[in-house]
Amino acid sequence: MIDNIITEGEFTYKEAGEGKAIILLHGLMGTASMFDGILEYFADKGYKVLVPELPIYSLPLIKTNVKHFSLFIKRFIEHKNLERPILVGNSLGGHIALYITKHYPELVSNLVLTGSSGLYESAMGDSYPKRGDRVYVRKKVEMVFYDPATATEAMVDDLFEVVNDRGSVLRILSLAKSAIRHNMANDLPDMKMETCLVWGKQDTVTPPEVAHDFDKLMPNSELFWIDKCGHAPMTEHPDQFNKIVHDWLIKHNL
Repeated sequence: MIDNIITEGEFTYKEAGEGKAIILLHGLMGTASMFDGILEYFADKGYKVLVPELPIYSLPLIKTNVKHFSLFIKRFIEHKNLERPILVGNSLGGHIALYITKHYPELVSNLVLTGSSGLYESAMGDSYPKRGDRVYVRKKVEMVFYDPATATEAMVDDLFEVVNDRGSVLRILSLAKSAIRHNMANDLPDMKMETCLVWGKQDTVTPPEVAHDFDKLMPNSELFWIDKCGHAPMTEHPDQFNKIVHDWLIKHNL
């Protein structure tokens, strides 16, 4: 397992491999570790793979939005001197990838979106996790996956810590509102690069109809499904996710 974490200035990230650059962007409740299986796989297949930690809980509240997270990744691309990387985004990470593509298309080669926000998402279902209620928090984490057993104690611990910190809660609410404001429906038809969409058939956060809408609106997209899978295919079914994305990259000579 690649567990070395690099810190350079404002950036904390994992990196492995050499070749065409792929940046993996995690979601609002995610961490870089959720991409570990993808990082190792593609690093072994001739790609330079980078997984930056998004500064979800460290940016000033006024900058905790899709725009400033996208600017953060733009600075990361420039810091690493990457030439038009492929952006792979889950949930909020997909939304960030879309925002970058809209405003800085010259920086992006291709997109891989999985359970992406940007059109519609139900981030926490019917309500936000209650402070101090670990059982409730566990249920919310389990809802992200088709198989509740995928929700590890570490994931529950991380979210439990977040919802018991007022500053973190305010940042998450700010991001959720920002995601709604930055709806990408009118922008997707202008994104003409080849795009791979990988969706869990049982995703309840960004349901299957959201995937169909992405596929209809994006001119050069291909949609792939993973069965018995929720909102984070790269974590719940990493082997299937890797095969779909790798075959797609080969097909398009990427």
